[in-house]
This record gives sequence, C-alpha cells and structure tokens, in this order.
Amino acid sequence: MRILSALTLALLLTGCAVAPPRNPPVVPPHGVIGVEDAHLTPRFWIRRLARPQRIVLDDTQIAQQNAKLMRVDSSMNDLESLQPSLTAEQVRGWINSISRRPSGTLFDESGRELPASALEQLSDKLNLDRVPSSQPTRFGMVVRRANLRTFPTHLRVFSSHAETDIDRFQESALFPGTPVVIAHSSNDGEWLFVVSPRYEAWIEKRHVAQGSAQEIFAYTRKTPYVVVTGSNAHTVFTREQPAISELQLDMGVRLPMLTEWPSDKPVNGQHPYASHVIELPVRTEQGTLQFAPALLPKTADASIGYLPLTPANVLEQSFKFLGERYGWGHSYNARDCSGFVSEIYRSFGVQLPRNTRDQGVSPALNRIAFTESDGREKRLEVLKKLQVGDLIYIPGHVMMMIGYDAGMPYVIHDTTGITYRNENEITRVHLNGVSVTPLTPLLLDENRSLIDHIYSIQRIR
Repeated sequence: MRILSALTLALLLTGCAVAPPRNPPVVPPHGVIGVEDAHLTPRFWIRRLARPQRIVLDDTQIAQQNAKLMRVDSSMNDLESLQPSLTAEQVRGWINSISRRPSGTLFDESGRELPASALEQLSDKLNLDRVPSSQPTRFGMVVRRANLRTFPTHLRVFSSHAETDIDRFQESALFPGTPVVIAHSSNDGEWLFVVSPRYEAWIEKRHVAQGSAQEIFAYTRKTPYVVVTGSNAHTVFTREQPAISELQLDMGVRLPMLTEWPSDKPVNGQHPYASHVIELPVRTEQGTLQFAPALLPKTADASIGYLPLTPANVLEQSFKFLGERYGWGHSYNARDCSGFVSEIYRSFGVQLPRNTRDQGVSPALNRIAFTESDGREKRLEVLKKLQVGDLIYIPGHVMMMIGYDAGMPYVIHDTTGITYRNENEITRVHLNGVSVTPLTPLLLDENRSLIDHIYSIQRIR
C-alpha cells in the first residue's frame, strides 16, 4: 500500500462506519455491535439469498472485464505491451514514484527516531546514478510469496514510536507464477526493482527467476490449471526439491497441471495418485528460470479451473479469511483490506487493482460514485439496494457487502477496528483482522458517520 495521508490513516485506524440507526443493535459481551455467532458463518448469509447459485459473470464476461481493466485502468501494467527496451526516464519514473524520501518523522521497531543518515543510506541503495540510458526489457517470474518494499531494505519503520504494526516501507506482496519486468538493481545487488501487472516496488532478488517473455507468458496461459481456493495451500514436503517443498500458495494462485504425467511415475520421490501434479517456477543458482513438477494434495482447498462467480461462492470465499490478522501491505503473511477483496475475486479469475484508491475509482468496473454534495440520504438509498460482493469504499478502506439482517447492511472487511455509539458513549473496538460488522451504526468519530464518507461503490456484475 502507498503511504497514506493523515485523514486516510485515521479512517483506517477507526475502521468503517455509518450513521446510527433509530433502533441500535444489541452489543454482545465481545463488544462488536450487532454481531452474534450466527453472523460468523457463510451459511447464515447464503440462506437469505433468493438465488445463491446464479452466475454473476461467466468466464467470457470475466475475461472481457479483465481485458478492459488492463486497457483503461492506468494503475495496471500491461507487461506484454512494453517496448523491447526501457529508457532511463521510464525506470527512474517508476522508482521515484515509490521510493520517495519520507517527509515526516519515522521510528524503528525499538521506538527510536530514524536518523537522517539512515534515509541517506536508503537513497544511496536505490543506485539511481547507475540506471542506463537504455536497457533491454528483461522479464522474470516470482517463485515464492515475497514482500514488495518501498526501499531495498528489510528495515521496518513506523509513523509513531507507539505504533509498530503498520510498516511504512511495506508495499504489497507477489505470489508464485507472477510475471514481472526487471527494471533495476540495488547497489548491493540483493534487490530488484520490478514491475508486476498490478504494482511496482523492490523485491529480494532471490525470489525472482529471469527468463524469456515467451516462456513466462506461455506459463501463465497453460491449461488445464488448478486454482487455490482456500486462504492458502501448500505443496507436499520434498527432500529432493527444497525450493518447491511446502511452498505456500495463496487464494487465487493459478498453477498449470501436468496431466500427461504418468499416473504411476513418482514426483520427487512420492507417488502422485493422491495429489495434483502441478508445474512450478524455480530459480536456478544462476538466477534463471526453470520449471519443475510438484505435488499439491487433492485434499487441499483448490479447484480445477476458477470457481463460478456466484453470490454463494463469494460468501464462502470471503469467510475463509475470517479471523485472519490484519497485515498492512500483506505483512504478517496475511493481507490488508484491498488485498483481502482482491484475493477473493481472484479465485473466480476476476482481477482488481492493488490499492483501495485505485479500486475505488477504476473505470473498468461497474461504479456508483458519490461527491461531497451528495447527502446521507442518497447514500442510504444506494445501500438499501446493494448485493452480495459489492465493494464499498471510504478513503483508505474497502468493505464487502454480505447481506442484510434486521434491515441493516452487513459487511466483511479486513480492518484495524471499529467505532460506534453505545448509550451515548463512544466505544472503540480494536479488531485488527478480518471481521464481520454491521455498516449502519459505525462512526468515524463522535460527530461523523462513515456512511457520510463513502465515495464509491464498485459492483462486479
């Protein structure tokens, strides 16, 4: 995630909110207003749907929407359309858009203020004076889940000495099989600045294998394929191939299947009959790309091909993350609010921009936009007509609609916390994870509701 403004951060830290209803819901002992145990299962919400298995978008429509997203959304990067060579202006533009020297005070994990000398060292690591005037466009593929960083460093920094959760140098994460353009190297040679279809940032060199455009993009189109549909899955342990042993594969990761593999031929020392034989990218000692067979157990939460995009499936997929800790920029081996909704939709083959600010305004989606002149009543009227899977945006945060109960809209979202009024007292609940909450009673502060701050609704339909 990009570094946010003070308003955005305040919104994130308070969660999502809206004007109090006339009859406020009950506050259970756990403190999350309006939420009982029944609300925490997808079955509760599926039973309330008239047509839970209706197809929202079919495969052809999803492919058309993805193509439109790549064509009209400036936050996306069409790697295959890049020129055969990159200019210095192009590369420096990418790097400078991410690796901007922070203007405010930052603190390390011990609460100490980060000295100016440390920032100077980070600027030096960018190696900008070594960007060539022109270079061939190089391609690579991510071989394991890896963090994307603002600067080529593991240093974690924070906006406050008391806040050590949101690392301001953490941008996002990439997953096995993601194609990238390799644009530059840090001065120590340990980091690469890469451009992925949805993001640009620094990644450790050891997580990327360099290959030809032809072999990389051919891999992304291979059929048949298996899609991870659980919050994550893992390949089986293999002593013979440590690089693909117990490899984490997150929701929506697509992997080619080796269907012609002999049914009785071992894969890395193990019989394959109880697993899917998949093909994974591997980085050689020389840093080049190879592909290797691996086993994904048939017991893993995975699907042959993408799941059908139905309201019931959207609910099932979203609740698989319930209770997972909030991870800013995909830190803590988890995800943040925009990563959460992206990975749900990715299990259906639907692509979304990486950040909330880009998702919320994307011209490729079916959008309802609000302006400052739009009052609460207009927003409430729209909220009455939302459908499962609709995405609700306030500055810096996104929530997914899951249904109505007692006339109130409910959402599931990856949030740091919520605020509401309880018998004229303001209550703040630190959630810090994927949570179900009603939307209507939530507040931004004592005087403002979050409904008033909804600026966009995106509908994947």
